[in-house]
Amino acid sequence: MTDPSTASSSGRSDTTLPLAAVWSGPDSGFSLVSQPRPELAPGEVLVRVELATICGSDVHTIAGDRPSPLPTVLGHEAVGVVEEVAGAVRMVDGRLVAPGQRVTWTIGTSCGSCRRCVRGVPQKCTEVRKYGHEALSDHWRLNGGFATHCHLVQGTGLVAVPEALPAAVAAPANCATATVVCAARRAGLSAGDSVVVIGCGMLGLTAVAYAHESGAEHIVACDPDAGRRQWALSFGATAVCEPAELPELARKYGADIVIELSGNSRAVQTALDIVGMDGRVALVGSVSPGPAVSFEPNAFVRNLSHVIGSHNYTVDDLDEAIRFLARTPAQGLFADLVPDALPLTEIDAAVAAACEGTAPRIAVHMD
Repeated sequence: MTDPSTASSSGRSDTTLPLAAVWSGPDSGFSLVSQPRPELAPGEVLVRVELATICGSDVHTIAGDRPSPLPTVLGHEAVGVVEEVAGAVRMVDGRLVAPGQRVTWTIGTSCGSCRRCVRGVPQKCTEVRKYGHEALSDHWRLNGGFATHCHLVQGTGLVAVPEALPAAVAAPANCATATVVCAARRAGLSAGDSVVVIGCGMLGLTAVAYAHESGAEHIVACDPDAGRRQWALSFGATAVCEPAELPELARKYGADIVIELSGNSRAVQTALDIVGMDGRVALVGSVSPGPAVSFEPNAFVRNLSHVIGSHNYTVDDLDEAIRFLARTPAQGLFADLVPDALPLTEIDAAVAAACEGTAPRIAVHMD
């Protein structure tokens, strides 16, 4: 098998071909396949991937519960170092992208000119292409994070990553952390709010930490798993509970903002039932079809309730996600959520650990 290391900008040889874990479906699994180095079109960037983490959506795809075009390179939570740039490409802060910069990138592209982009929801661009979610093509073969390199096409948002930020903390930013930031912003999270977080996986723990840093007065975290509830206390929750106990705690502490991250229909129903006066429910976890839930319109009208759907994020949300991870006192706790990474050559073992749920995130390194 070829050595995947290549970094023309760092002085190492660039003659070795990139290596990708190509996913061909549940029956065929992963194959480690050398890929040609892409010929970059104007506005494109080639990144040498430092570390990628396995997201829940990757697990659903691997289990056959989420359709995906095939063959593909899965993985979208990643951090890496720029190797090549074609033309003038700028990061979100306006700086030109150059070889040697440590970066992360948006999960999807945006054209910037369609009605959705113009209205401020570029994550729903009519021409969106998503990393880890697209079939391989002749031009775009390195289109996911489970590879030594990722080919960033035009319309991808790039954000600088501080050198001091551990890769295990930075990698989940371009899915888990940025998704939480977007949901919090859409819900209008501010200091003094009483916040309820339902579901304390990677996103839920991030929501607890972000609400705590934002100055929430109270944070109630709900999860059926005792270990996750203990994590939530470490990340700043005021109180934790099992699902059956949530209505009582919501009455005690208030529920100005309810962030639902599990996607469980009973949890969604509870979120709608417990939201406080003029409160906001941010639905984040319901990304697959499920049983219908109900609400009584009169109660919602009189309660001045808001229900907000939040899916993916903007490049500004990703920028804030990296800033948050760089400044939060919980940085060490975030690092603890990701065990020591496995090499790309052990992708099957990494995926097995992710499917078993042995940790909130399993990581793969490319060296």
